[in-house]
Amino acid sequence: MVIQQLRGKRVGIVGLGRIGIQVAKRLEAFGCSISYNSRKKKDFIEYPFYANVCELAADMDVLIICCALTDQTRHMIDRKVLLALGKEGVLVNIGRGAIVNEKEMVECLVHGEIGGAGSDVFENEPDVPKELFELENVVLSPHLAIFSPESLEDSRDLVIANLEAFFSNKPLLSLQDPFF
Repeated sequence: MVIQQLRGKRVGIVGLGRIGIQVAKRLEAFGCSISYNSRKKKDFIEYPFYANVCELAADMDVLIICCALTDQTRHMIDRKVLLALGKEGVLVNIGRGAIVNEKEMVECLVHGEIGGAGSDVFENEPDVPKELFELENVVLSPHLAIFSPESLEDSRDLVIANLEAFFSNKPLLSLQDPFF
């Protein structure tokens, strides 16, 4: 397997919320060209917006999934999107496993229809398709990022800050807007 550099890649982010924005900032440091798909265009974001995830995939080298799992996003990344991403394209899922149709992703990987995949989330956790362990173009990691001491401290601090804001009648720091 030939390893590619991240520098200069065209990266599409599906779900440009709190996590997606942080991913984009880090990718900018590598000189990546960022585009995104979200429920709606964000006026305060300068990255190009794609209303259609399949069109986004077709124009990218890497597609990173950062969105929440909803009825609308379940299996949103299907064979059609993966074929649009193409033989050199790489899919990275850090959102939720069921956003990707895992069966179709495995088929595309096995048949060389996409270049590779990386994931720390799976559709039926903790069960991971055995085929993924046999492929050289796949990177798997356990869904454990939240369990670092630092992230647990960050979570604690956020809960405390939100409780303080709530009981002071101030806006919450992590309010989830379903139309954001």
